[in-house]
Amino acid sequence: MRRSAADFFTPDWVKHAVFYQIFPDRFANGDPSNDPANVQPWGAPPTPYNFMGGDLRGILQKLDYLQDLGITAIYLNPIFQSTSNHRYNTYDYYRIDPKLGTMEDFQTLLREMHRRGMRVILDGVFNHCGRGFYPFHDVVENGEYSPYVGWFHIKKFPIHPYDGRKRANYESWWGIRSLPKFNTDNPQVRQFLLDVARYWIEQGADGWRLDVPNEIDDDTFWREFRQVVKSANPDAYIVGEIWKDAKRWLQGDQFDAVMNYPLRDLCVEFVAKRTIRAPEFANKLLRLFRRYPAESTYAQLNLLGSHDTPRWLTVCGEDVRRAMLGYTLLFTLPGAPCIYYGDEIGMTGEADPHCRACFAWDRRRWNRRLHQHIRQMIALRQSSTAWRTGQINVLLAQGDALAYARWDDADTFIVLVNNGNRAWRDFLPLRKSKLSHIALLQDVRNKAAYPVENKRVQLTVPASSWVILRAVRE
Repeated sequence: MRRSAADFFTPDWVKHAVFYQIFPDRFANGDPSNDPANVQPWGAPPTPYNFMGGDLRGILQKLDYLQDLGITAIYLNPIFQSTSNHRYNTYDYYRIDPKLGTMEDFQTLLREMHRRGMRVILDGVFNHCGRGFYPFHDVVENGEYSPYVGWFHIKKFPIHPYDGRKRANYESWWGIRSLPKFNTDNPQVRQFLLDVARYWIEQGADGWRLDVPNEIDDDTFWREFRQVVKSANPDAYIVGEIWKDAKRWLQGDQFDAVMNYPLRDLCVEFVAKRTIRAPEFANKLLRLFRRYPAESTYAQLNLLGSHDTPRWLTVCGEDVRRAMLGYTLLFTLPGAPCIYYGDEIGMTGEADPHCRACFAWDRRRWNRRLHQHIRQMIALRQSSTAWRTGQINVLLAQGDALAYARWDDADTFIVLVNNGNRAWRDFLPLRKSKLSHIALLQDVRNKAAYPVENKRVQLTVPASSWVILRAVRE
């Protein structure tokens, strides 16, 4: 039985978090002693196969950088033992990949992050595994005589996990034979995966990001998953990788939230590509915010880029101003913002593998305008609960201009984004009931004052720019 919206609670810390996604092999190399023999020089062109030596100690050593940026939570791409740099082909779900470090390194990272008030969520790959996973390897070795045949979707024997000239004869993710799909109808498989989910929460992880959970087409499994995870830690975050409408999973009995790719799609269309204008953007945005219970909306993992997309600056045609507009939206709209590692310094790259390059730690290569803007936007978001759990109301959506208010009992803010190529000069109406009492607004950047007359304020916003105003209490 589904819960009502009134019974749906998501972790409060998520609503106030700023996330940072890390692809572990490419962020920082803190311990060269665990590098594989074929490690590439840091910064070498990324390929689907090469390793750069990034590890858990590297993340530990860069926590000061992340905290200075304003990050409060990290989402880690898979860290369990596998044969690839992406580690979505796990073969030991209970072991940290030795190329990333040890269990002691993981615990050290957790302790230090928790000491700083930071959280970490892990990537859970529960739809499929790697060919080296021991039950699948047993099937490879013993064929129809293996006790693990029922763990997978075997069509007939022999299976051909390596010979590309022959049919694989088993189901795998997108037909990639290195990623055999679990049979989650099998009670042993379900118990194994649920035990893994519980184990890492008990080790101190603060939640799970679930890889392709829609491909485990079984609501009962995900309800059991939620019960197991929340029984281990009621404050753990469960966020699914769902690229489209996720209502099915966001009724209070499965996930807390999803990766908000629909919001990213809207930002691509409005800001990066400029294929839609403000009225269409606003209408679709409000429909998106009404789609899910408020508890989930405020806990959505909002993003502009990830390991599965081209980098944001690349999507913006390397127009820094457009990229900054996107981040202005990301940090002032409802949901927990997530930065993909390196996007904040202006790294570029098309889709996988090019979006998975090594972090450029040479500050001379950073885009300082973009980096400073993101730091400022994070600080603004952290300055008031109105940004994180406040209400939203669109005030204007006209041509290329979009304005909306964010407010709660403590603060009221107005954001006006000019996505056009010419300056916007006009009066912004404030006749909405929640704003009609405002007499004076102040620019949060330069403290310029804007008096409100006849329930409207006159503004000038340059092309491809924005203004953020705060209501001054009398």
